[in-house]
Amino acid sequence: MITAINLGGLGVRRVTSLAIPAYLASAASTLTLQDHILALCPSANDASFEDYLSRWSSSFGAPAFPWPSKQSVWDRTGLQSDFALQVEASFADATQKARYLSSVASHSGDWLLALPITSCGLRLDDEAVRVAVGARLGLSL
Repeated sequence: MITAINLGGLGVRRVTSLAIPAYLASAASTLTLQDHILALCPSANDASFEDYLSRWSSSFGAPAFPWPSKQSVWDRTGLQSDFALQVEASFADATQKARYLSSVASHSGDWLLALPITSCGLRLDDEAVRVAVGARLGLSL
């Protein structure tokens, strides 16, 4: 299930959904350096990069070249795919769709990004977090 804050989630992600985009972004951002360092090596190809790029391409299509060096660019396609396959298909009625649309509204998840600094009044107690998360997820409180 997608859980990115800007797509209505809580910002808690599966490691498996982050692994390939993280690796591809890291490898793509250092390709020039790798080429420079490994220029004299006879087998300077990164087999792992080619394998993961192939996996990503088979799921989401060929990425734009030059390859993006930011993980969010690689990750966005997977999030949008998860949204289309899982979230949209799970709406049972108009209330659930309305709840979801309000959770993806601009700035609706900003409270999840605030640092819990007590001296600045930014720390929510456990009950406030329970209610806020429950409301965001549409749970019965």
